[in-house]
Amino acid sequence: MDRTSEAQRRELVANRETLKRIFIMREDDSAKATLLKYMEQIFFGLQDFLKDHVGITEERSLREMASRFQNSLISEQPEKKLADVITELVEDIAPHAVNVASPYFVGHMTSAMPFFMVHLAAFVAALNQNVVKLETSKIVSIVEKQLLAKIHRMIYQQDDAFYSRHIQSVDTSLGGFTEDGTLANMTALWVARNSILNQAEGFAGVEQEGMFAAYQALGIERMVVLVSQLGHYSLRKAAGLLGLGNKNVIGLPIDANNRVDVDALARAVKEISADPKTRIMAVVGIAGATETGSVDPLPRIAEICAEHNIHFHADAAWGGPTLFSEKYKHLLEGIDMADSVTIDGHKQFYMPMTCGMVYFKNPWAMDAIAYHSTYIARPGSVDLGIKSLAGSRASTSLILDSALKVMGVKGYGILVEHGIGLARQFAKEIRARENFELVTPPELNILTYRYVPARLQERLQNAEPKEAVRINQCLNALNIVLQRDQREAGKSFVSRTTFRRPPEKGGDVVVLRTVLMNPMTRLRILKEILDEQEQICQTKLGKAFGAIC
Repeated sequence: MDRTSEAQRRELVANRETLKRIFIMREDDSAKATLLKYMEQIFFGLQDFLKDHVGITEERSLREMASRFQNSLISEQPEKKLADVITELVEDIAPHAVNVASPYFVGHMTSAMPFFMVHLAAFVAALNQNVVKLETSKIVSIVEKQLLAKIHRMIYQQDDAFYSRHIQSVDTSLGGFTEDGTLANMTALWVARNSILNQAEGFAGVEQEGMFAAYQALGIERMVVLVSQLGHYSLRKAAGLLGLGNKNVIGLPIDANNRVDVDALARAVKEISADPKTRIMAVVGIAGATETGSVDPLPRIAEICAEHNIHFHADAAWGGPTLFSEKYKHLLEGIDMADSVTIDGHKQFYMPMTCGMVYFKNPWAMDAIAYHSTYIARPGSVDLGIKSLAGSRASTSLILDSALKVMGVKGYGILVEHGIGLARQFAKEIRARENFELVTPPELNILTYRYVPARLQERLQNAEPKEAVRINQCLNALNIVLQRDQREAGKSFVSRTTFRRPPEKGGDVVVLRTVLMNPMTRLRILKEILDEQEQICQTKLGKAFGAIC
């Protein structure tokens, strides 16, 4: 809604004086009071709105909203004053965004965050450091290296002498910050690729000469990455960008607990290693699968990789902060045996978007991806951008470093334990309801289930494969519509995914997926979500699907 009057528009003119007022904060009390008023609108106006609207969004169709945003022209002169822009954001944008802070929003890996994160993010924005280069960050780069050492120590538990040597070393790197887990995984595989396809007689390395020359130099025709079929799609992106081809990310079968089948992994490694034309670039173990939250048997994967001298990468984008829980950190046993580890800060460290991290056991591993330039990141400098996929990069490390000081290991541990404990309670509640089926019990704080009318459950268990496929197709359609209707109603949200199964095992299964990380989410709320789902199915969908199923 445009609240700017014609008179106000006449006041809004772009010239040197108005731009000067925008870029330079005047020191008089009036200017300070105005800025504080604006910040109050953002900090408290938005928070009050989110608190009052506990649902996930207002019930308004995307088509209807899109019709309001059809103008493709940028105004030549300023359109609004800052106060009006902020008011519009709070009153006209926020209601139709997604309230990820709602305790009823339990479908994705985004949640409420501690309120102090907003202040820290504002500080980082105001300071506007660029951590690509010491000349644009100075002490911030030093803080970042210290923080990397702190979390590296949580993962790898090296001794004091190791960290004293490497924490501020200009020659080594314990890891790096990226924009997200996707780029962290990509960085880990980039290092693995370059370490394998490195310099040899008459060959300057893959980074200089490319994949075709590298394959010729090593006498191979392809490289592959092995991961369970639950591997994150960022691994396929990485394979595409690194020149392997995403079809060479080989998805391995999973066991009954949704973990990689280590016997299948051992067989695959043995068979591929026997082929002189194929090289295994890396094996990825998952520490918190995106769809199920399951954790692969990391110690066994590490043993297989060590035996065959294969880079072992642990994708702990989701599960990494479980290390902060004294009660549950054993679930990540073996992560210290990985050559590289991905962790996402904007997931279970509850940071604002975006923050990813990658860590390496070998402090010299990132030398394989070092780049230099004559005007920045010169040889011999200690700029963090030398070993980073990103160029310009915000100082999100300051947010995480500050959060760790505010929360401590125990504070984050409490959050992790709440999520895992609640997931187990929720699984018990699902089992107790006759019209629901728990599909993947929680290992961490993610679980999947689906709506299955009680009358169909026994039929499904006793059905021949062909009949089971037919019933599951009907149930898939039912759960898709259920999830969409609940989302569009705007009170609560669970996500959905599809588990691929062969026809002889009943075919594909669509499931509802919950991610339980919001500390304000309680079992009472989860029961309300199930009640709403039952009501949708029994009143709105029952007749439509009853005849088919």
